[in-house]
Amino acid sequence: MSESKITKNNLVDAIYKSTDIEKQDIQKVIDSFLLHTREALEKGNTIELRGFGTFEARLRKGRAVARNPKTGETFAVEPHYVAAFRAGQVLKEKLWNLKIKNEKKSD
Repeated sequence: MSESKITKNNLVDAIYKSTDIEKQDIQKVIDSFLLHTREALEKGNTIELRGFGTFEARLRKGRAVARNPKTGETFAVEPHYVAAFRAGQVLKEKLWNLKIKNEKKSD
């Protein structure tokens, strides 16, 4: 599996090459999708994309004592929400069946 990152611009380019839609319009749709997704999560809604996965806001418990491993400083963590993604069944199956490449490590 490739370890390169795919950016929003890469997605716009890929969609542009496979459709007759202008890049500016594709960018607007992606930006609108991300905005509506964020707003829905902020309201506590769940976004379900059948065959792909589900986005949701999950409540993380706080802790009275947490430690920064870099500085050793201790502090309290309040309960807070985090964004979570659960892969859908189709995506899980596609990833499960990926062939594992033997990558050589260079020393």
